[in-house]
Amino acid sequence: MVVKLCRSLVLTALLALPAVAAVKSGCSLLNRAPESQLRDLATDRPDLTESPYTVDAGWWQMEMDFFSYTRDHDTAGGANVKSTRLSVGTINLKVGLTHKIDLQTVIETYTRAHNDDYTVGTRERVAGFGDVTSRLKINFWGNDRGDSAFGLMPFVKWPTNQHGLGNKSVEGGVIVPYARSLPGGWDMGAMTELDLVRNDGYTTEWINTLTFGHALTAKLGGYLELATVLRGGADIAAFDCGLTYKIGRHTQLDCGVNLGLTPRADDLNLFTGLSVRF
Repeated sequence: MVVKLCRSLVLTALLALPAVAAVKSGCSLLNRAPESQLRDLATDRPDLTESPYTVDAGWWQMEMDFFSYTRDHDTAGGANVKSTRLSVGTINLKVGLTHKIDLQTVIETYTRAHNDDYTVGTRERVAGFGDVTSRLKINFWGNDRGDSAFGLMPFVKWPTNQHGLGNKSVEGGVIVPYARSLPGGWDMGAMTELDLVRNDGYTTEWINTLTFGHALTAKLGGYLELATVLRGGADIAAFDCGLTYKIGRHTQLDCGVNLGLTPRADDLNLFTGLSVRF
């Protein structure tokens, strides 16, 4: 009797999957996905590796830094520059446009930067509003089920910064994120990104990341990550780690640290933040 009941429940669940997918595929910004059919909360923070999962259609998601503090002492090539950067309230506001596409707006609300160049004896103190970035995420598979997921995320950065906190140039690029479930309760994420950035002229940067995450308790999770950047012939590498803590179905807290492994990388980045779906 028990075996028959289990078989019946499994069969019912399997038959329901196409029906659920069919219902959600017809949802849009103005036709919200039912709350009972929402996928698990998936965020693009706290690690550097972006997620291939989109926000469900018609739902909003806010991912923000409470603060992010960066410190670096650059001695490469005979330089002697100490710099710190504190960002407060940086927000990534997302909205699900369709079952497989979401729109994101990243706003650098407030940044304070200190730079001390001991070689030439200069000090710089600037603070204000930063840049705004528009991103579009497209999921190709794995949004709701399966052992893997794949997406594409083109983006454009708009130079809205104040007081020289940016380079006053339009920049952009494309991100390709991938995720996969592994044995033993582990999850893997990987990302490759090609950016078009402007210094004296426009050049390219190539970013690659690899992250592994694991649930430590029912609510607490952790991750380890390696990130590399190829920028103007200089290799930049960092080791990252952090924690996430779920508060209910729609809210998650996080914190982490990124440590530079090469001279061109920032020495230290500490951050903590919040993600909320509504």
